[in-house]
Amino acid sequence: MIEGRKSVVILLVEDDDGHARLLEKNLRRAGVVNRLLRVADGQEAVDYFSRASSSQNNTDYPLPSIVLLDVRMPRLDGFEVLAHLKGDPQLLNIPVIMLTSTDNQAEINRAYQMGANGYVVKPVGVECFIDRVAKLGMFIEVIEFPENHGKQSSAAVNG
Repeated sequence: MIEGRKSVVILLVEDDDGHARLLEKNLRRAGVVNRLLRVADGQEAVDYFSRASSSQNNTDYPLPSIVLLDVRMPRLDGFEVLAHLKGDPQLLNIPVIMLTSTDNQAEINRAYQMGANGYVVKPVGVECFIDRVAKLGMFIEVIEFPENHGKQSSAAVNG
């Protein structure tokens, strides 16, 4: 980790266990070594953010530096979670990368209009999926993150 910087926490919101395992495994292969937390659906994500915002102990519920958010999920979908994040002044600066299996242009436009910072299509083929996740990992490794309402500073991912 670069001196003076805090570690990056990545929150993965993904209901498919297989996709979650592939994402984590290949983010690790791409050099992302920081804490990766997972919740299994949109409602769990909203509950997590509620606890993180109100928690005095950032160890149990740290605010993430970036959110990888699946679009199609039970209970609350990714767009509902995105609306929640971008509608909360304490959370709106957290970058959100939407993950989905569709490249529907209307859906892509909607995600960006709602404040998503990126949109990644999960390919059907495993090898292509692995390659796409590796590229996502490299992207996460080099970007700088905004401060989360004063609780975290910019961070290096491979730290």
